[in-house]
Amino acid sequence: MKTLEELAAIREKMKSKVVLREGSSDIRVVVGMATCGIAAGARPVLNAFVEEVAKENLSEKVTVTQTGCIGICQYEPVVEIFEAGKEKVTYVKMTAEKVKRVMDEHIKGGKPVAEYTIGNN
Repeated sequence: MKTLEELAAIREKMKSKVVLREGSSDIRVVVGMATCGIAAGARPVLNAFVEEVAKENLSEKVTVTQTGCIGICQYEPVVEIFEAGKEKVTYVKMTAEKVKRVMDEHIKGGKPVAEYTIGNN
């Protein structure tokens, strides 16, 4: 059994990850985590977004969450990005390696990475 101090340390460490998956921010990153998405590798994609948002201190601006089936299983892993006042951007065949570029160019830079979107696949 863990001590109260150890449990408190674990709670604090995990708190930032839980906060990233809740709430309403200017930008919402939604990762398809149905069976098809998970089988295609969505879990590492979700984790990469959570880690990048935390690393870049963007938790006030960006919420990372998950959803069930988006309905385009042949393009999994699928990530949808919603921004206030803008059209939704749908990224397909995402990988954890592609997340860094999406974070840099789209989330921080404001310009979607066209080659990763559904219109280009």
